[in-house]
Amino acid sequence: MLTHIPAGQRRRHSLPAGIVALAICVRGLGLPAAGLCEEANSAANPAAASAETPSTDAAPFSGNAELKARLDAPGKLVIAGERLHADLLRRFYIAHGYQTVWDGHPEEANRLRDAISHAAEHALDPGLFHRATLAGRSAALLPVERDLLLSDAFLSYADAMSRGAMPIEERADDEDLVPEPVDVVAVLDAAMADPDPAKVIETLAPASSEYRTMQRAYAEYRAIAAAEQSARGKRRSTEKAANAERRARQIAINLERLRWLPRHMPPDRVIVNAAIARLQLFRNDQPVFTTRVVVGEPDKQTPEFQSTIDSVLFNPPWNIPRSIAQKEILPKLAADPGYLISHHMRFRGNGGIQQEAGPYSALGRLKFEMNDRYDVYLHDTPDKSLFLAVARMMSHGCVRVENPRALVVLLLGEPAQVIDKGIASGHTARRLLPAAMPIFVLYQTAYVEPDGSIQFRADPYERDDEIWRYLARVQQLPVAQDSAAGQRRG
Repeated sequence: MLTHIPAGQRRRHSLPAGIVALAICVRGLGLPAAGLCEEANSAANPAAASAETPSTDAAPFSGNAELKARLDAPGKLVIAGERLHADLLRRFYIAHGYQTVWDGHPEEANRLRDAISHAAEHALDPGLFHRATLAGRSAALLPVERDLLLSDAFLSYADAMSRGAMPIEERADDEDLVPEPVDVVAVLDAAMADPDPAKVIETLAPASSEYRTMQRAYAEYRAIAAAEQSARGKRRSTEKAANAERRARQIAINLERLRWLPRHMPPDRVIVNAAIARLQLFRNDQPVFTTRVVVGEPDKQTPEFQSTIDSVLFNPPWNIPRSIAQKEILPKLAADPGYLISHHMRFRGNGGIQQEAGPYSALGRLKFEMNDRYDVYLHDTPDKSLFLAVARMMSHGCVRVENPRALVVLLLGEPAQVIDKGIASGHTARRLLPAAMPIFVLYQTAYVEPDGSIQFRADPYERDDEIWRYLARVQQLPVAQDSAAGQRRG
């Protein structure tokens, strides 16, 4: 049972300085990585690189010196007051020999600019991709600046479609969902050669029916808001427009969350939506089991992540995390020397505290084992009354399942009588699943039900505003201006 980072102290993701870029073939495109292996190997072994590169008779640099100087300059890369993605641009221009690209490909540039106009269909502001600057100030830019700005617009749009406009390194540490990596440099090269570049880039978006349904709903709410705002002087129309805008904003935030997931979700999976404290098991993309769960308190939030359920532990003991022991158990032990005995707990050899398996165990009779860096898992609980509450944010971060026995029957594919016999034995025993089950712990405040309806719910962890501030940052302040990362309240 996780003791999670308090909401007011949630860390940001950080990337190591020497991280090696990853690339995959984009589904259906068969795209190669654009020279990443050679670059990564040289960076990892500078001695080998220098040994292979003669110190004399080196080939003269034939690229654009001004462009390379811009990319190699220290600090943030900013053009016309807008911050650019220097790492993506370096990879793109290395693949193109540090030559400017778009003056020699004006038709391709125009098609790709048209592709960015489709960003609004994904609830993304085209202004995130320099649309206003390229439209209004393009003629005043130097040729190198215009080339860099165009490349950044196209690369950042592809990047937003492939893993979200708010990348993982910009998010809090417990928002740890990210799809398979994509070489967006190779995607842009493919889009340049395709008569429909928008289609090439849109293949990076999630392929789920839920994503498409949310897109349609977003367009409908925006249309309602626009129609109502045109009816001036009508108080009811103004209120209706404001409500439609709120719904559109909520959908935009949760479309962004869907872009953090794999483009093709596994058809068999477990989904936990922490925002509504609900678990669903899907088989062949259809929900076959739904149950209530209890998730982390607002100051011990259940994180967002992907893992697999590999096994089920019958009659699990609870190895109490040290943070819980120090904050909760030891103070009670100091006040009551008999506390451990009365709660079926004992000190372990390593100094930790364990609660024995049994009906009194905080983990109940079943634990669903999964491997993740938060040490979060699903489990039973002896306190069934918790599931009667409307707001079920009451755990230390792990997920308590209302009907774990039924879930075990479905995951193991065995009769309920066999499961009951294993529980009744009282022995701690591990049972491997026939096949590991992917599990996604999500946080969705707007989502699609199986009947196609869109549901809107509250934001108990207060995570929505931080995503919205990122998506709407074009309207708030120039991209080149630094702003403090959103702080979440506990």
